[in-house]
Amino acid sequence: MRILLVASAFNSLTQRVHAELRDRGHAVAVELALAEGALTEAVRRHDPQLVVAPMLRTAIPEEVWSAYTCLIVHPGPPGDRGPSSLDWAIHDGAEEWGVTVLQADAEMDAGHVWAAMPCRVPPVAKSDLYRGEIADAALAAVLVAVARFADGSYAPRPQDGTAVRVRPYLDQGVRRIDWAADPTATVLRKLRAADSQPGVLDELLGGEWYLHGGHPEGVLRGRPGELLATRAGAVCRATADGAVWIPELRARRLPGGPPTFKLPAVLALGDLLPPLPEHAPPVLPGLPDDGDPSSWADIRYREDGAVGRLSWSFPGGAMSTDRCRRLLAAYREACARPTSVLLLGGERDFFSNGIHLNVIEAAADPAAESRANIEAIDDLVEAVLTTTDRLVVAAVAGNAAAGGVMLALAADEVWCRAGAVLNPHYRLMGLYGSEYWTHTLPRRVGQAAAERLMDRALPVSAAGALRLGLVDRVLDCAPGAFAAETGALAAHVASRPATAARITAKKSEQQRREAETPLAAVREAELTRMRATFDDPAAPYHTLRHAFVTKRRPDATPPHLARFVSPASQTSSNPSGGRFTGTAPHGVPSRPHG
Repeated sequence: MRILLVASAFNSLTQRVHAELRDRGHAVAVELALAEGALTEAVRRHDPQLVVAPMLRTAIPEEVWSAYTCLIVHPGPPGDRGPSSLDWAIHDGAEEWGVTVLQADAEMDAGHVWAAMPCRVPPVAKSDLYRGEIADAALAAVLVAVARFADGSYAPRPQDGTAVRVRPYLDQGVRRIDWAADPTATVLRKLRAADSQPGVLDELLGGEWYLHGGHPEGVLRGRPGELLATRAGAVCRATADGAVWIPELRARRLPGGPPTFKLPAVLALGDLLPPLPEHAPPVLPGLPDDGDPSSWADIRYREDGAVGRLSWSFPGGAMSTDRCRRLLAAYREACARPTSVLLLGGERDFFSNGIHLNVIEAAADPAAESRANIEAIDDLVEAVLTTTDRLVVAAVAGNAAAGGVMLALAADEVWCRAGAVLNPHYRLMGLYGSEYWTHTLPRRVGQAAAERLMDRALPVSAAGALRLGLVDRVLDCAPGAFAAETGALAAHVASRPATAARITAKKSEQQRREAETPLAAVREAELTRMRATFDDPAAPYHTLRHAFVTKRRPDATPPHLARFVSPASQTSSNPSGGRFTGTAPHGVPSRPHG
C-alpha cells in the first residue's frame, strides 16, 4: 500500500514505523504537520491509501479524516485520553499501560479502535520507556491495524463501552518537587515523568532551570535541596531522605530571549556552581573492590567468567569529548581484564548517536570543540578496531545514529535488539563523517550499499540491518531482557573452541588489513574533510547544528521524507552470515515485559 505518515516530528517512533512498514513491502512517505492548513493540501497531493500518525500533537483536519482513513497512535490504553498520557502513567506509578491505534474523528482520542497492545511500565525515564516498551507495543498495534485495513473486512470497534479517563496536560504545578518533603522515590518519579521533555521546572542557585533525568544516590546525604557533589558532569542534590543525581539542566527561556537547550548540569551552571567535591567513580566502576555499587555512574563494567560487559548510559546517546575520553579509558581497563569476549553498549535504550552537538553549540569556539569531539570519538573507535586479543561485540540495545553506528561497526560482531533503529548517515547535519566509516561500512555492506545508505539518509530497522550485513544477529526480546540474553549468548560464544581460534587469527587479519589500508590514512582523509567543514563559518553544518539543538521546526517537510519510498531495495547478501534469534524476524512480543 501507499501509506503516508503524518507526524509533528520525524521522531524515534515515526522512524521505526517508517522502516518497519518499508520492510513489509509498503511504499511510505512522511508529511510533517507544520503550517496550519498545509497538511490538508499535502495529504491530497500524496493521495495515500492510508494515513498513519505515529506521533502527532495537533488534530488532523476534518477535510483529511473525512476523506481518508487516518490511524492515530495514542500512547495509552483504550479509554485513556489527553496530551500527557505517558507522563501521567509514570507520575501515578502505573505498572501496566498500553498503546491504542484509533481512527481520527471530530473528538481527540475518541475514535474507533483498530488495535490495542498492553505493555509493562518499568522504573525508567519516560524517553527510555517511549523508545522501548511503548515503541514495541505501538509497532505491534500499527502492524495489526494496517493488516486489518488492508484485509478490508475488519470493523473497528467504538469506544462506547470503554471506561473513559480524560486527563489534562500535566503542568509544572503538578510536576514541582518539594525538596523539603519529597522522598527520593517521589523525586525520581517526577523527574522520570518529565524526561526528556518538558523537564521539571525548579529554582537553583538564584535561577530557574528545567531538570532533566534523575538517578538515585546510595551514600551521600545532606540538607534537603542542597547540592552535595558533582560527577561526570552531573550534580547530586539532597532529598528529604537521600539524594539524586541530575545529569542535565536547561535554563528557562527568558521573554524575548534566545532558545535554551539541555546541557550537562555542571556545564550549564558554569560559574554559578559553588565549590563542590567531585565524586569521580573509578575508571572501571562495577568491579568488587570499587566501593558502593548503588552509587550512580554513567559508565559501568561487570564480569561473568570469560565475558566482560562495558556499558554506558549517556542522555540522548550523545558522546561529548569528555565522555569519549572516559569511555576510552574504561575500554582500555576492560581490555586488561582476563576475558575472551567483551560486550560493549548500554543495557537498554540508546547505543550512541555520535558527537555531542549541544555541548559543541554551547562552546566558546564550536569549531574547536567539534574538532576535539571528533578526535576523541575517533580514538575510541580506533581502540576497538585494533583490539586483537579478544572478541569484541557491540550489543546495540537501542537506537544508534551517525558515529554511534560506526562505533558499533568497529566491533567484531554487532548484536542488535529487534526494536532498535539505525541511522548510518551524516549528511542531514551537513557532515562528511568520520569514525573510520569509509573503512568499516563498505567492508560490511559493500561500496554500493554504503553509498546508498549515506545518500538516502533513511532509518534502517534491525531486520533491515541484518539483511544488509550491518548487524550479525538480531535478538527479539523485550528491552529489559536484552542484557541477560546477550550475556548468555556471549558466555556460549566464549565457551566454544572456535572462538579461541578466531581470536588467534584476529591479529594476522588486522595486520593484513592494515597493510592494505592503513587506518591512519583512513582517519586523516576523513578528518581533512571534517576539519574543513568545522572551520568554515559558512558551512551548513553550523546552521543545521543550531537548528537541531534549539529544536527549530523546519519550514517544510524535507524532500527525502516527503517522497514515497518503495519497499526496501536492500539485498540479503550478508558477508558475515546474519543470524536471527527469537521469534519471527519482524515480530515483537504482544506483551513486552521489562
